Amino acid sequence: MDRVANAVTGYLKENAPDFQVGDTVDVKVRIKEGEKERIQTFTGVVIRMKGSGIARTFTVRRIVQGEGVERVFPIHAPIVQDVLVKKRAKIRRAKLYYLRERTGKRARMKERLDFRTGKNKQNSPAPVAVSSSTEEPAAAGS
Repeated sequence: MDRVANAVTGYLKENAPDFQVGDTVDVKVRIKEGEKERIQTFTGVVIRMKGSGIARTFTVRRIVQGEGVERVFPIHAPIVQDVLVKKRAKIRRAKLYYLRERTGKRARMKERLDFRTGKNKQNSPAPVAVSSSTEEPAAAGS
């Protein structure tokens, strides 16, 4: 059994993407058409994560021309080149199947803000450099 576990770990991605259910993601998928290979982006909301280890998968849902489209991706598969998180959402469930019945504004979720600053991480301003001057501030009365 130990040999099988060692063989499987060779296929796991070392830098697996970090995202959760409710996040809006861009999944970059390798598409092979004949001899050509290209990258196609599938953008949508992660409504489910399932499995563990090499069998871990996630389901992404999006609306195309008024019709819901869901696609299941294995995290560690070579066809999934990258997963980029565009937006994080505040959710209270592990599976978001209720989004299948909702459309338009009802399908929106609250965006998760950075818990330290209260601002969105993506839209937060660049960090301000603090000067390390050794000068003493002038006295108030002089």
